[in-house]
Amino acid sequence: MSRSLIVLPNDTATPILEAISSATTSLRIKLFSLSDPMILRALMRAHKKGVQVRVMLNRARRSGEVQNVGARRVLAGAGIDVIDTNPVYDVTHEKSMVIDNTAALIGSLNWEPENFTQTRDYAVLTRNQDEVDEVIACFDADWSRQSFEPWKDSRLIWCPDGGREHIAKFIDGAKKSLYVQNERYQDTLIVEHLVRAKLRGVKVHVMTRPAHSLRSEKLVEGIGDLKIMEDVGIGIRRLKHLRLHAKMLLADHSRAIIGSINLTSGSFDKRRELAIEVKEKEIVGRLLDVVEDDWGRAHPLDLSEEALRNDLEKHKKLQAVKGEN
Repeated sequence: MSRSLIVLPNDTATPILEAISSATTSLRIKLFSLSDPMILRALMRAHKKGVQVRVMLNRARRSGEVQNVGARRVLAGAGIDVIDTNPVYDVTHEKSMVIDNTAALIGSLNWEPENFTQTRDYAVLTRNQDEVDEVIACFDADWSRQSFEPWKDSRLIWCPDGGREHIAKFIDGAKKSLYVQNERYQDTLIVEHLVRAKLRGVKVHVMTRPAHSLRSEKLVEGIGDLKIMEDVGIGIRRLKHLRLHAKMLLADHSRAIIGSINLTSGSFDKRRELAIEVKEKEIVGRLLDVVEDDWGRAHPLDLSEEALRNDLEKHKKLQAVKGEN
C-alpha cells in the first residue's frame, strides 16, 4: 500500500522514530514546533551515520513568541543544518518529513512530547512518488526562499494556494455523513459549506476544542461560528479523554483529508500549510473507528451566552494576573 495512517496517541512516536532511523541518504523536515528529546536524539543518530539532515523550524508564533530555540541549539550543536522557515509566510504550520526521496510524512502533530502522549493527532505516510516529489519541491523552494506552485491534479492540499477551495469542494461532495475534527472553525466560507451540507441532509459531526482555549479577542468570533452551526442542528462536541489537535475531515466513510490546516482564514490565506486527501479502505476504515469512538466519548460543547460571559471573565482575570507579574 502506497499510503498508511498514523494515529496519535495510539501509535506513540514509534512510527516516526522508525521512519527517521530507516533513512540512509537524506531527511527533509519542516515543522511548526519541535522539542521531543527522543526525536532530537534520533535525528542526531541519523546525522552521525551519514544521512543528510536538513530541518526548517517555524521562527515565532502568531503572537510573536519565539519558538524552537532549544531544538535549534541542539541540532546546530550536532552539526545538523537547521534554518528558519520561509519568512514570506506569517507562520509555517506545515508538519512534514521526506525520507530518502521515497516517502513523505504529512500530519497534524507537532513533534513535542504531549503530541505523542496526550493529543488526538494524525499523520499519513505516503510512498506515492508524485506526492513525495511535490513535498520535496516545496521543501527545496522554501529552503532556498523561492516561489512554489502546487502541482495540478494533486491530492496534496497547500495553503495559501487553494486550500480553502479544495476543502470547500470536499465538503460539498459529502452525501450522507461528515465528521470534522479541528481546533477552530473561524472561516466564514467553510462554516457556510458545513451549514449547507447539514441543510441538504448530510449528518455533520463537529468536534472542536473548548472555546475558552481561544485568545480573548477571538473568543466571541469562535463561539459565533460554532453557534451558527449548532442553530441548524449540527452536533458540536469536545473530547474529554484527549486534547484535540487534529485537523481532519471524513466524508461518507470513504474519503478523508488529514494535515495541518486549521479551518481559519489565517491558515488559508497567510500560513504555509499542507494536507493530503486519502481514499484507501484501510486508512478510511481505521479513521472511522477512531472518530466514531471519539464522538461517542465526547460531550456537547456549552455555547450558551452564560458560558461565553464566564469565559470572557476568565480571560480578564488571567490578563490581570499577567499584568501584575
